[in-house]
Amino acid sequence: MMKTKYINNLYIFGLALAAFTFNSCDDFEQFEPLGENSIEDETPPNALFSYSQGVGLDDEWKTYTFSNQSASATTYAWDFGDGNIGDGLDEENTYPGEGTFTVTLTASDALGQMSTYSEEITIVEPEAPAAIIPTILESSFEDNSLPDGTGDGRDSWRNSDLGGVIQITSSPVYEGSQASKFPSGGDRIAYQELMVTPNSDYILSYFYTLKTNNPGSITVSVIAGGGHTDLTAALAATIEDFEGTDQSSSSTYVPVSISFNSGANDTVSILVTNQGEEARIDSFSIALGD
Repeated sequence: MMKTKYINNLYIFGLALAAFTFNSCDDFEQFEPLGENSIEDETPPNALFSYSQGVGLDDEWKTYTFSNQSASATTYAWDFGDGNIGDGLDEENTYPGEGTFTVTLTASDALGQMSTYSEEITIVEPEAPAAIIPTILESSFEDNSLPDGTGDGRDSWRNSDLGGVIQITSSPVYEGSQASKFPSGGDRIAYQELMVTPNSDYILSYFYTLKTNNPGSITVSVIAGGGHTDLTAALAATIEDFEGTDQSSSSTYVPVSISFNSGANDTVSILVTNQGEEARIDSFSIALGD
């Protein structure tokens, strides 16, 4: 009797152990990952970027800046479509020139999940902005010709320490009723600063006469920059100039055009000097060159 009870208990224990083992295997199979990515990534990476083109008249337009807008990523691989690559968060790439390039960003997270975003960009050299055409104030040396209706015809041509103030003549003139006069002593200077666009071509035009009593000349110089106070230093900064020596008629004005490039300057100055004989200038104008 005792033996039968022992056998029955052993049988029941065996069934319980088998059930426990079976359930434990199910639990193990349910919770133990079968591979690195068997657990679902609740925040997978999402690759995204924006870009902007460089601005400038030289080669800045070839350089693009890429701003990373990816989410849930820790590492990045850039392919800029021109053979260049990068691995930074944000990147910059200088392209060889115009063309169409496919930029690809691959963003990865710590679990090895990856997301790829590509965008095609077309690079075109931008047109240079239109150059400034400066305004020459009191260009014909007329009274009351400033924008506010004032001026004695020479206010805009006054200078600091370069020489005396020019005079005004009513005869001969090229147009209007007045022209500028430079006495034979050569101690009167006309000076005016103009805002220009760098690296642009301009043509400065005017008319001049010289009296015929003595040999003389009148020189118009285009000077780099502004703020000049020393005549020697100003003349040393000459971009282009013209020395007028035509003394065939003291009353007939001679036309002159000076072509120049502004170079790296956003300001140039007109400087007028004379020597040996009385001279006059009238009707300055400036235009863009070809």
